[in-house]
Amino acid sequence: MKIYLAGHRGMVGGAILRRLQDRGIDTLTRTHAELDLTDQAAVRAFMQAERPDAVILAAAKVGGIHANNTYPAPFIYENLMIEANVIHQAFEAGVGRLLFLGSSCIYPRAAAQPMTEEALLTGVLEPTNEPYAIAKIAGIKLCESYNRQHGTDYRSVMPTNLYGPGDNFHPENSHVLPALMRRFHEAVAEGRDEVVIWGSGQPLREFLHVDDMAEGALFVLNLDAETYRAKTRPMLSHINLGSGQEISISGLAHLIADVTGFRGRIVFDPTKPDGTPRKLMDVGRLAAMGWRARTPLREGIASTYDWFTSNIAALRQA
Repeated sequence: MKIYLAGHRGMVGGAILRRLQDRGIDTLTRTHAELDLTDQAAVRAFMQAERPDAVILAAAKVGGIHANNTYPAPFIYENLMIEANVIHQAFEAGVGRLLFLGSSCIYPRAAAQPMTEEALLTGVLEPTNEPYAIAKIAGIKLCESYNRQHGTDYRSVMPTNLYGPGDNFHPENSHVLPALMRRFHEAVAEGRDEVVIWGSGQPLREFLHVDDMAEGALFVLNLDAETYRAKTRPMLSHINLGSGQEISISGLAHLIADVTGFRGRIVFDPTKPDGTPRKLMDVGRLAAMGWRARTPLREGIASTYDWFTSNIAALRQA
């Protein structure tokens, strides 16, 4: 089998690539300079030339609450273009199986907790990341539409908040866990006795180590078609991929502070947005298929911090 992995340089794609290489699977990759996935003609030429047996679509424009709030246009445009081009041109090239990676932000802001797959399209989205969420919902529906009309086997998994090696640690444009890790690390290095964090600290979040995500995603990709169809529905075919556990932002901040060795004050700024109050995935569908996450949060944060400190010089230039 020859698999095309889109987005292999990102945290998500990098973790999946490591797993595919460990298994000796022939994996096609292209950098953005080699293949711009927003360019329809370029994607078509690539797919027609390579004709992979399967595609994993992990490429996406991603960022934290600040980035999503500040740059909504590229978050919806680039993600829509990537998904439409890759999924359609995969079909045109005869690719029978595809795995699309979405996000837990597809669910309504006020969705009942924990969020089941059935919560999709039942309410208003979180305003701070609505453009990104709409793009990810479109990716699910693209997969389902090609399945319904053309009999393809295009699947979708919706990972919760991810973290781990290869994460984006930018102080403004990253997600909450790596942003806090960098902030506490720098506070320790500079001898500061206070760290200020956006929001009230009360929202609850679920986190999944990226290596667990990679294992879970490949588990879903490798399910036989009969099992996948039996556990999903034609117009509700996506699968939640998470740890099934949650922690408050305040609790997360204190945990990261402890791992990084910060012993000063942690101050929350309630004038800044909190985002969705709670985001816990119901992972029962995937558990019924036989897969669960394995990495405890503290253990995952500690190993991620080890990776961060080993790569700090390169990250500071990013």
